[in-house]
Amino acid sequence: MTNNTITREMFDDVMVPNYAPASMIPVKGRGSRVWDQEGNEYVDFAGGIAVTALGHAHPGLVGALKDQATKIWHLSNVMTNEPAIHLAQTLCHLTFAERVFFANSGGEANEAAFKLARRHAWQHHGEDKHEIIAFRNSFHGRTLFTVSVGGQPKYLEGFEPAPGGIRHAEFNNLDSVKELISSKTCAVVVEPVQGEGGVLPGDPEFLKGLRELCDEHDALLVFDEVQSGVGRTGHLYAYQHYGVTPDILTTAKALGGGFPIGAMLTTAEIAQSLSVGTHGSTYGGNPLACAVAQRVIDVVSQPEVLKGVRERSKTFRDGLKWIGDKYDLFDEVRGEGLLLGGVLSETWKGRAKEVLKAAAEEGVMVLVAGPNVVRLAPSLIIPESDIEEGLERFEKAVKRLVG
Repeated sequence: MTNNTITREMFDDVMVPNYAPASMIPVKGRGSRVWDQEGNEYVDFAGGIAVTALGHAHPGLVGALKDQATKIWHLSNVMTNEPAIHLAQTLCHLTFAERVFFANSGGEANEAAFKLARRHAWQHHGEDKHEIIAFRNSFHGRTLFTVSVGGQPKYLEGFEPAPGGIRHAEFNNLDSVKELISSKTCAVVVEPVQGEGGVLPGDPEFLKGLRELCDEHDALLVFDEVQSGVGRTGHLYAYQHYGVTPDILTTAKALGGGFPIGAMLTTAEIAQSLSVGTHGSTYGGNPLACAVAQRVIDVVSQPEVLKGVRERSKTFRDGLKWIGDKYDLFDEVRGEGLLLGGVLSETWKGRAKEVLKAAAEEGVMVLVAGPNVVRLAPSLIIPESDIEEGLERFEKAVKRLVG
């Protein structure tokens, strides 16, 4: 080992201990394969937590980055840059949106969305209309505001006092929303598919009911599509699958295919509430990020790519169900498109991290969504051969755990 070799132990010496990364260190990726420092190969079913939508080192994304890197890297927001305008035009063309705000992450996109919802209500209805309704087990980011809106108290522990005016209902239970919503409600915030909360899809009637309740109470409907967006469900955005149009939508993760970028999408009328000076971001709309995201959207929005997501979803579901039945591993396999969750059976309850670790040891990368759900969020264009081999490796891992 040379002095330049990076080790897992070095993480503990120099990094804040809020993460607990795996022992292996990936150094190269291509498509849906990853190699670590020792040359061990892995099939990637994790996708960087639903981020690497086109796999690793996609030639189109590499080309877009290199091309923009020779032009201009950064401009402050007192200037207009071409890639940002081009990307905003594309997002507006492909969605309900008429205006876009760029940020660097999903948390920042959600922060902007929640601020916009409150300011819009303040301008049009007064300061009493400020309450936000969100859902238990939701996840919207790690800023103090977004973690407060998120419905998982463990992420807020030790950071109180939290911002007020936030109430939590039960996901997929419209009656629980009816009990909370009032003339004080400025927004209802929901993930159409709960990701961190266990890969739980929203019921169509539930999401339609939220739209109707928001309309009745002059509240805005905010869809957090940070994880479910950019082709993940087999539609460019999940709201298009459900036929329920929000007032504000947030997107990040796969939007940059691995390059940090987030965006908040809304209508022209609502966007007016964020007038000059009310919100901002130093790096939001960065030319490098927008150039890469443009290429991502150009590829993912193609009908054949979205169709391929739905076809691959069936292959994964069938394979996971077969493994689940053979080893009594899963009670159900749920999710949409290539955001899938295997819900562990009573026999395996609480062992999701064990499954993840064993899978890595057999050469396949998976995720968890809490202690009882194994989560998959692979590349949207993962080859069938990689799916087959990855599932074979996954079965070996489960078999080894069975003993």
